[in-house]
Amino acid sequence: MSVHTTTAGPTGYSADETVRRILTSTGDTWAVVGLSTNRARAAYGVAAVLQRFGKRIVPVHPKAETVHGEQGYASLADIPFPVDVVDVFVNSEQAGGIADEAVAIDAKAVWFQLDVIDESAFARTRAAGLDMIMDRCPAIEIPRLG
Repeated sequence: MSVHTTTAGPTGYSADETVRRILTSTGDTWAVVGLSTNRARAAYGVAAVLQRFGKRIVPVHPKAETVHGEQGYASLADIPFPVDVVDVFVNSEQAGGIADEAVAIDAKAVWFQLDVIDESAFARTRAAGLDMIMDRCPAIEIPRLG
């Protein structure tokens, strides 16, 4: 069976089937790495969309700010409850380390935002048994689920 992907390349790192699984059945607690009170940043708007679709967002930012009514944490390791999905809004150079932290906290999936790509992080994360998407945005994908 072939897997349809929306991004060219041999990895299938944006497979529609994986997008659907993460958004519908992986769990509703999403740590949003890079989310702060800065309304001009993409993370702010995406987190609001995730909330509208029933996801609990957990801001992760060095400032540990409360965003959209949710307590923030300085790192994934500081979150005192299970996280289902780690949504990553940092540049590709930093994203691999965040993916490794997601594995360490036993998250179920990692989602790298648009233009965030790290092939070796993808391979490590998948090898650890987590679902992973790169270079897509859940705020674009979730309304498409119908």
